[in-house]
Amino acid sequence: PCRAKTNVMFLKTHKTASSTILNIMFRFAERYNLTVALPANELLHLGYPETFQAQFVEEFQTIGQNYNIMCNHLRFNPSEVQKVMAANTFYFSILRNPILLLESSYVYYKDDVPAFKFSKDVNEYLASPTKYYHPANYKQNIYARNIMWFDFGYDNNAEDNKKYIQTVLKEIEQNFHLILIADYFDESMILLKHTLCWDLDDVIYFKLNSRSQDTVQTLTPESKERVKAWCSLDWELYLHFNQSFWRRIEETIGLKELENEVNHLRRRQKELMEICLLNQEAVGKDHINNKALLPYQSGAANILGYNLKQDLDNRTLRTCQKMVMPELQYMSHLYAVQHPHKKRKQLGLP
Repeated sequence: PCRAKTNVMFLKTHKTASSTILNIMFRFAERYNLTVALPANELLHLGYPETFQAQFVEEFQTIGQNYNIMCNHLRFNPSEVQKVMAANTFYFSILRNPILLLESSYVYYKDDVPAFKFSKDVNEYLASPTKYYHPANYKQNIYARNIMWFDFGYDNNAEDNKKYIQTVLKEIEQNFHLILIADYFDESMILLKHTLCWDLDDVIYFKLNSRSQDTVQTLTPESKERVKAWCSLDWELYLHFNQSFWRRIEETIGLKELENEVNHLRRRQKELMEICLLNQEAVGKDHINNKALLPYQSGAANILGYNLKQDLDNRTLRTCQKMVMPELQYMSHLYAVQHPHKKRKQLGLP
């Protein structure tokens, strides 16, 4: 028998199902009464897109290196993260196929990113990205090229140079114990459960921050190839860690056992959906009855949320509420619990 790891740092990358993992981390923290490194004062994330500094964490000066969980958006900076997290901390992150990732970013950040704003759709953007993307606006344009590379703390406009890429991949392998793959989310949760020695219910989830199918844009075959060239750093990152992900599974769990456990996870998830959810599915923003559970809406995306069943007993209600609670609301809730003397976070939400 192994002991559950309770000091965990999750590098939350963008548009990679990372909001669902954030919810898993927050629930785990509450279940075991752990301290989360939350954004300081008015911040809603840990200083992103600035490179992370320890002072971005609420009460870092007083709490020091005694946080258990860190999982809000930040731009990775190992030396500063190590000031906040204990020496025995487990580090992990998640990657997603850059082709799907770019389309998702395009729709989600359409109104905020100069490179996206002036193109009709994602295919037009990819036909000639340099027409829309100006490195001078790189802070506003990070979502438009090699966003995962940027989140890991590297230059997303760097030259695609074999030696440089190998150096970065090696560094990431030294800094992180595990890299998950969003395209195989359930398999990732089983691998995470095994690696952290957690229970199945610790990694059970309802999909959060996903959008309605009608806002998905279809990429042409040419566009898909262009993503690989335009986001070549992310593409190399993804290929490398997709391989190591499957290697890790074969070495630790085995494909047969993985399949059994994934099925078990899905059965348990379905069971909880039947207990918690009205109609057992996610609904569009206009159909969310309780506006306190409305996720943040961005760009042209219609971010889905959930309606809970009426008449749940208190304990079940609390469990269900936490599983569907959007990121900002959950962060604000934990902030109020951990720092009751501080002013509550202003989320600009209903």
